Amino acid sequence: MAHDHDHHDTHGPAHEQGHGRGHDHGDIDWAEMAPLLEAQAELYTPLYRQAMSWLAREVTDPGLVVDVGSGPGVVSCLFADTFPGARVVAADGAGPLLERAGARAARLGFGDRFGTLTGDLPGALAELEYPADLMWASQSLHHLGDQRAALAALGGHLAPGGTLAILEGGLPARFLPRDIGIGRPGLQARIRAVEEDMFAEMRADLPDSVAETEDWPAMLTAAGLKHTGTRSFLLDLPAPLSDAARDYVVTSLSMLRERIGESLDADDLTTLDRLLDPADEASVHRRQDVFVLVAHTVYTALRPV
Repeated sequence: MAHDHDHHDTHGPAHEQGHGRGHDHGDIDWAEMAPLLEAQAELYTPLYRQAMSWLAREVTDPGLVVDVGSGPGVVSCLFADTFPGARVVAADGAGPLLERAGARAARLGFGDRFGTLTGDLPGALAELEYPADLMWASQSLHHLGDQRAALAALGGHLAPGGTLAILEGGLPARFLPRDIGIGRPGLQARIRAVEEDMFAEMRADLPDSVAETEDWPAMLTAAGLKHTGTRSFLLDLPAPLSDAARDYVVTSLSMLRERIGESLDADDLTTLDRLLDPADEASVHRRQDVFVLVAHTVYTALRPV
């Protein structure tokens, strides 16, 4: 999909999942972004493992698993680990990220049953040698103008009885208490409100954008699939955070500052700048009340036999 971090979920600096189609972000240096994307996905691994345990009860012994919008392949490799009998294909529009995915798979011992597919999605899936038994699309469909058509296209590359699992929505990440002792309480809620408006603008500006009620089971049904399940998974990293988790919060808020800073009022911008100043005792670099709490929702549907 080739999108960066302007997404509906404030869970991090960029989707690890979901690169290669949709609106144009040709100016992004994916090789430079890759380590950041990998670090985020590694931090979220407990959540992804929960989701895969659930999927493994729904899908038994898949022959082919396709990760649509795979990014650098952290989650693709988790699929290879979860389903040791499956061939896994990481599909993405960003070649540098797929190079990282292939290298990761080889390093972890999955190289002999791991492939990559580069190109605009979902069109590039036409190059699959055979239909998928399980297809995963994480936080990627909302970057396509016609989400219902995209679901139908993905479903068309499933084997009869195959499962499509999409990760969309849930609850945005929280990093801070409501009252952090500086500025006006409720900073993250106000940041979220700005992000919601920006998300709506992003959706409206997509090529061939179709306004859609975000009822994913209904959309899956309209795309000719049979909705089979919905479940949310929690990432709960309480304070005090590990260094990796704290770095993630710093990066997330820094990228938010770049993206929406001018849309915040002066007081909130001052507070955000203090949170990002490593010399400030109240910064997220130093404070002990920083946490990560987020929920992601996964919807599953079958292609009818």
